[in-house]
Amino acid sequence: MSERADVVRNRAAVLRSAETLFGHEDPSRVTLARIAQSANVGKATVLRHFGDVSGVVEAVLAPRVSALRDAALTGGPPLGPGAPAREGMHAYADALFDFVLDNRTLIRALEGRRPHAYYANPASQFWISELGRRIHAADPAADADYLAHAVFTAMRADVIDYLRLEQGMTTDRIRAGLHTLLP
Repeated sequence: MSERADVVRNRAAVLRSAETLFGHEDPSRVTLARIAQSANVGKATVLRHFGDVSGVVEAVLAPRVSALRDAALTGGPPLGPGAPAREGMHAYADALFDFVLDNRTLIRALEGRRPHAYYANPASQFWISELGRRIHAADPAADADYLAHAVFTAMRADVIDYLRLEQGMTTDRIRAGLHTLLP
């Protein structure tokens, strides 16, 4: 059974509104009520579809997450299968870094919503696991699980924003530094 047209329309309106609000405002100021008002729907509609603000953010990010996951698992080398292990590991780190740069406002909204949100959501668990797998393939003697978490932490949106905005580091410098953390 397919969803009613108004349900589909309301869901799309909520996602568009959330993306706009997070793109133009401090993420900590975006609430369910503001998203609902911007989408011209009731707060209960947003709650029913997404549960909370984190659920809305995850839904906005979902197609982007899927695209990167698909590229990493089934795309062409070096990001996808078939590249030499070190090359694939570095391509994956670059892809994750670019993903965070492109989506940092939404990611920052997740980072501050609940404890360990950056690490506990299913997308992050996949990124960390895949990064660990690639680190292990490149250097079986390395502590791949620790390194995957450390590198992933260095890619937090708040860390990247701090380094860029407060420390004056360029994106290229941050990217190069991330690569030095990899074995």
